[in-house]
Amino acid sequence: EVEPEWLAAPPAAGRIGDGREPGGFNNELGHVAGSALVPLATVEAAAQDWDPHAPLVLVCRSGGRSGKAALALQAKGFTRVVSMRGGMLLWNARRLPVVRS
Repeated sequence: EVEPEWLAAPPAAGRIGDGREPGGFNNELGHVAGSALVPLATVEAAAQDWDPHAPLVLVCRSGGRSGKAALALQAKGFTRVVSMRGGMLLWNARRLPVVRS
């Protein structure tokens, strides 16, 4: 796991995947700038097109789904994948910048 401030500080991680559903990605919690919506159920399929050695940070609402997805991708050979601790709840609590659509 990484702290939200680690993700917010330059240089940013290579790929940021948000494991929430579309309604969660664009709700009041918003999302991290530059993140891509990749619902948890689709992460493993989407990851087939990703470089397993490139930096990857996974985000969700509270850190649970992103933690599960990170473990699943590690089991598939991803070497630089982490989950953001506390998810967007902690990100917002720490008043880090969000994108709201």
